[in-house]
Amino acid sequence: MATDFQRVERMLDRLENEELHVAVFGRVSAGKSALGNALLGRDAFAVGVLHGTTTDADAARLDEAAAAGLTLIDTPGINELGGEAREKLAFEVAEVCDLVVFVADGDLTREERDALRALSTTKRPLLLVLNKSDRYGEDEREGLLSRLREHAAGLIAPEDVMAVAARPAPRDVVEVDAEGHERRSSMPRPPDVAALKDRLLAIAKREGKALSAINAGLFAGRLTDQVSERIAAARRDVASRVIRQYCIAKAMAVALNPVPVADLLLAGGLDAAMVVQLGRVYGLPLTRSESGRLVAVITTQLAALMGAVWGVQLVASALKGLSGGLSVVVTAAAQGALGWYATVLIGRAAEHYLISGKSWGEHGAKRAVAGVVAALDRDSILREAREEILRRLKTGDRRSPP
Repeated sequence: MATDFQRVERMLDRLENEELHVAVFGRVSAGKSALGNALLGRDAFAVGVLHGTTTDADAARLDEAAAAGLTLIDTPGINELGGEAREKLAFEVAEVCDLVVFVADGDLTREERDALRALSTTKRPLLLVLNKSDRYGEDEREGLLSRLREHAAGLIAPEDVMAVAARPAPRDVVEVDAEGHERRSSMPRPPDVAALKDRLLAIAKREGKALSAINAGLFAGRLTDQVSERIAAARRDVASRVIRQYCIAKAMAVALNPVPVADLLLAGGLDAAMVVQLGRVYGLPLTRSESGRLVAVITTQLAALMGAVWGVQLVASALKGLSGGLSVVVTAAAQGALGWYATVLIGRAAEHYLISGKSWGEHGAKRAVAGVVAALDRDSILREAREEILRRLKTGDRRSPP
């Protein structure tokens, strides 16, 4: 999380300095690093014949665009075998950049099409370039560009799909001397990236600051959502521990109290105390009277849905009193398990109410409580409860967990 906030700070710094960061993205060996070097006019990025030459994110300022603040970011290839971590890094880099140049060296593979669609979800402007275009004749090159525009339809404007040649193959030259002897040699050719460079510089000049601002806002918004989800997950975890503590406390209190009605009254008091604790967990404090009313609403709905369960609990409570204590071991686990289950239901229903901002929602308490009942596995909860209660009765451990 600290790294994410550092990214936001860097994006704000870029916005202040009017920088535009461009991610060069694509499949292994499509020529991403070579394209970056061609745009820069110098060897800023490592280029190799082996797959996976780029293993980390490197950045270099585009010298000719110093005033525009254009910065290229070279990324690892998306399809390297066993390179899941590199692919993840590539997507992360693209996410925090302002614009993405997607590099291909032929018709797009399924993997590239999937990556292109995934990148489009980041809401970053995209350019798609056909690299190594010098390998193709004019008709073949135009056919490939048409195919790329079809793949990119709805994602990239047709004019933003273009051909480049970052490292054109050397041109064979045949020289004939005065005596008629031929001498063959190779003459290097300069990169053909002018159209792409002009397009990038035009975007930087016209839209650079706006893109940086929009993308910083998008990233910060996603980060806020992630933080909110992590907070919610932490609260759910704490709430689960609170509910379990009260499950054990209530189950043992109900199982061990020999007075038939008093144990049920005690159970109601524990439910109210649990709801107060849950209110604190979710940052929505409840008074004792508020928690009591909430428990009353929940238990009323539960009674309507599960009258038979509460009937069994009342019978077990009466049986325990009439037996003079002889059937305590027989009935205590069953009664305590029902008390445990009731606590889970009340706790989860109270959670729903609190997560919704102290509201049952448009469908009311009946529908909400019914949904909680349907979502829980009653048999597994009762089984866990009976096992825990019997263990505690046998060992004499009546404490709730810390």
